[in-house]
Amino acid sequence: MSILRMIKAKFKKFWYQFKNYFLNYVYTQNETYEHMCDLLLEPLFKIVDKYTSIFGKIMVVLVIILTTFVVIVAYWIGVPYWWNNNKVLTVFLLIFGNWLLINVIFHYYMGVTTPPGFPTPNSLIYNDVIICKKCDSLKPPRTHHCSICNKCILKMDHHCPWINNCVGFYNHRYFFLYMVYMTLGSLFLITFGADIVFTEVFYREEDPVGHPITANTSLQNTDWVLTFQDEYENQNFDIDHVAEWRFWCIMVITFITCGVFIALAILTMWHGLLISYGETSIEGHINKFETERLSAINFEYVNVYDYGMKMNWIIFLGLHSGRNWRHIVFPSTHKPIGNGFIWPTKNDIFEVFYHYKQ
Repeated sequence: MSILRMIKAKFKKFWYQFKNYFLNYVYTQNETYEHMCDLLLEPLFKIVDKYTSIFGKIMVVLVIILTTFVVIVAYWIGVPYWWNNNKVLTVFLLIFGNWLLINVIFHYYMGVTTPPGFPTPNSLIYNDVIICKKCDSLKPPRTHHCSICNKCILKMDHHCPWINNCVGFYNHRYFFLYMVYMTLGSLFLITFGADIVFTEVFYREEDPVGHPITANTSLQNTDWVLTFQDEYENQNFDIDHVAEWRFWCIMVITFITCGVFIALAILTMWHGLLISYGETSIEGHINKFETERLSAINFEYVNVYDYGMKMNWIIFLGLHSGRNWRHIVFPSTHKPIGNGFIWPTKNDIFEVFYHYKQ
């Protein structure tokens, strides 16, 4: 115990000296405390950013593997189970389930491969363009710098490791609809897989083929009886082996679908709420801070990019130029309104949208 006390005392002394030296250096160099903390933590941020990019590639491979596993198990166990119970319902489940699967694959692929949008020299022709202090590129409104991509992203929402890409102006819709269809797909599997779980997990029979054969003792030495017993035991072992695989596949897919449903349902509702208010994830934090700051001095903060819930969703989903619900229910590569360089305020958004409808 005395050794631990001595180590603890030395650590406290070292921390006290380091803290005093750090604060004295801050004051003598006329630097702010926050700026010095950023300088000290900058190497750590660089390491995190570097390995986040590598980790993102692993996450994409993991998503593909898990999705493929779930689909294989659904076809191997789910389809035969429901086909034996209700053939008409099975046809409906195949159509509906494959529709969800196509949308999940399409929107995930587009979210991964579609660039989020970057500022170009054309941004100079618009007003309110500033220069990014981190990458020295043009920075139009609603643009933010991503330290992982080391680029400025148009209408940046966040950097998502699950798609190894930034979510921005051109792929935000793909990212959101992927979450929507993935949530629906998980709910679909949970709903129609619950009966299989209760049948083959909770009420699973210990011996799926019956009791072992007990031959007559007087025939134990005959060759044909021994051969029959060997074949039966081998067949019984194969069936037990397959049953065990089915059991563990059902258990794994149950945990995967339940976990994905809970996580993505919460995330989808959160992003849906942000879209309804005309915000990205970054803007949600900024607007909350500004609202609290201005309310403290009796001022009201107004989000100039909030065009009303209906118009926010129309703009986000890109429902212009004759596009309607078919471009949301079925895969579509249509682009959002505008170019991400200029954003009209709520006073002139209806004039801009009317121009696109024409």
